[in-house]
Amino acid sequence: MPASSPPVLPDPRLAASAARLATRHAGHLSAETVQGLLADSYRRLAETARVATHLVVLAERLTAERLDALAHVQSVPGSGLPRVLFVCSHNAGRSQLAAALLQYRAAGRVTVSSAGTHPAAEVEPHIAQVLTETGAEVADAFPKPLTDEVIQAADIVITMGCGDACPIVPGRRYLDWPVADPDGVPIAVVRQIRDDIDARITGLLASLPA
Repeated sequence: MPASSPPVLPDPRLAASAARLATRHAGHLSAETVQGLLADSYRRLAETARVATHLVVLAERLTAERLDALAHVQSVPGSGLPRVLFVCSHNAGRSQLAAALLQYRAAGRVTVSSAGTHPAAEVEPHIAQVLTETGAEVADAFPKPLTDEVIQAADIVITMGCGDACPIVPGRRYLDWPVADPDGVPIAVVRQIRDDIDARITGLLASLPA
């Protein structure tokens, strides 16, 4: 059978991104796999982007996360740090808060991801401010689509208002946190939502292996 052609990248500037990512995963994932996920990541982000200026950079970052998750799925079962995935509808508020707070509080004990079933164009404006007040950061965060790789790689999936849109994968620990939506509310209310999530993060960390 003839060899299949590599996936077509929707933006010629993605070629450099593909080369960097392929080099990082050389010997583990094929260049075709890298290019396919990169093209798919770009298309998914382009669907909701208001400005295309940074799409190439964001697509590379999203693809790097997806490739890391895929490599984890293909590794020895049970290896590596516990992986926690936060999912909400838009990945612009609650799941961004939760991911940043867990990343900060865990201090390297877990691998953290977040995603949205219907990702927004950008993170909500008050999120970075209320996180900075705690010492956590979300400066480079952007809404990401929920993909099969990150779900398959997660040990714990925490849903936050996305209903039945999040697929169930056998063998994962699922939690649902009924946290208020910070979209459009005053910053004082966003702080209350942050503190609610932070308390839940404390409980989650206490349940993880030392």
